[in-house]
Amino acid sequence: MAIRNFTDKDVPDQSGRVFFVTGANSGLGYHTAKLLAGRGARVLLGCRSEEKAELAMADIRAVYPEADMRFIPLDLGNLKSIRDAAKLVGQEPRLDVLVNNAGIMMPPREETADGFETQFGVNHLGTFALTGLLLDKLAEGEAPRVVITSSMAHRSGRIDFDDINAEDSYSRWGRYAMSKLANLLHMYELDRRLRAADSPIIAVACHPGVADTELTKNFPGLVVSLLRPVSGLFMNSAAQGAWPTLAAAVGDGVEAGQYFGPSRNGEWIGPAREVQPRPKAKRIEPAKRLWAVSEEMTGVKYPV
Repeated sequence: MAIRNFTDKDVPDQSGRVFFVTGANSGLGYHTAKLLAGRGARVLLGCRSEEKAELAMADIRAVYPEADMRFIPLDLGNLKSIRDAAKLVGQEPRLDVLVNNAGIMMPPREETADGFETQFGVNHLGTFALTGLLLDKLAEGEAPRVVITSSMAHRSGRIDFDDINAEDSYSRWGRYAMSKLANLLHMYELDRRLRAADSPIIAVACHPGVADTELTKNFPGLVVSLLRPVSGLFMNSAAQGAWPTLAAAVGDGVEAGQYFGPSRNGEWIGPAREVQPRPKAKRIEPAKRLWAVSEEMTGVKYPV
């Protein structure tokens, strides 16, 4: 059954299932973790800050006192942290769904701990490494899924293989769009590999439309102040922005390789449904090339 008009009210009971949600202390990740915990799931919150994770879990327990949660230290800009987090998750009795939510948007040019341009390094390479390290664990789960978060920004994205770390030139928007196109190329290539391996895991993707989250902190202050009073006309709340993530993670009838986003105003706002990316996101040769580059840069080899 196709998913249409999916909201938080459509999240079924998740008792007995385990989810790992990255970037879970704020924004889309927080609301995803909150809904899942409220529906009975055990939720692992992957966050850089233990203090912020504890505050988020306290807020969730104020609404759902019986919520089953655990903080997992995770910095997607640090390969050692990613490996350490994967080991901690690997010690859990099970893992059913990995929700790759964490990301950054339009910072000044910086580098990760491993020397990668931060937007590509965090949004794509960190997600790529974490997913690869947890794939075997997921394969043991029940109806396991990998959710990868992209953005409408992928539409203007281009993978600059000749300047992958933006050492020659840097555009905040350009590199954000590149990282979000990389997320979709990753998902579709992972989907092809999982199918070929007859894996029980399905790979899906989502985008939140335009949501009022901390990602907008690098927008110019004047822009934010002017738009805030009328934001409800063209911007989801953070809770609404999590609907496509939740649809991808728990929606009944979700199929491998699907992509979910808002249903209204050109995918800007509204309940979640299946949407379609730009054709370039499904191209096989760039995806294979990106995969090879990503394995080389991260040192993470997938079991499929």
